[in-house]
Amino acid sequence: MARLGKIPVTVPDKITVTLENKTISVKGPKGQLSRELPDCITIDKEENLLKVRPTDNSLKSNQIHGLYRRLIANMVVGVSKGFEKKLTLQGVGYRSQVQGKKLILNVGYSHQVEIPAPEGISITVEANTNVTISGIDKELVGQVAANIRSVRPPEPYKGKGIRYEGEYVRQKVGKAGK
Repeated sequence: MARLGKIPVTVPDKITVTLENKTISVKGPKGQLSRELPDCITIDKEENLLKVRPTDNSLKSNQIHGLYRRLIANMVVGVSKGFEKKLTLQGVGYRSQVQGKKLILNVGYSHQVEIPAPEGISITVEANTNVTISGIDKELVGQVAANIRSVRPPEPYKGKGIRYEGEYVRQKVGKAGK
């Protein structure tokens, strides 16, 4: 058994968890999430604890035991608190704005880049250069943030581009001209 998989998931009072036919649904004040469980994982519900167990001792069930425990814990945190990722635009003239449910980026291309926000994701912009992506599904928040960053990843010579807040970009030395 995985070490992380042995730790039970604590369910706060405001959150309800339902188990039906290998599907777990978590409902809380921020919304509802559900996930299909594989056959080699079972969940035991005791008062306000969820215990994830592998059904057999096979290699596959041991491999995904800790993964599904973490996914269920992220679902519980998501519907109670939510998740957010922050991005920073660095570069002369780099700007962003939100129009409806679309993020519009001006990042040095000859055209504007439009990125639609998927269902359940909200995008906000502060001071034209700070973008915040928030939602209840951690996986979706991270994927949207990665898609936005991939439009113009930070380059190592001047450091221009879209980066995560707090991300360190190692600078390279340019050409040594005479």
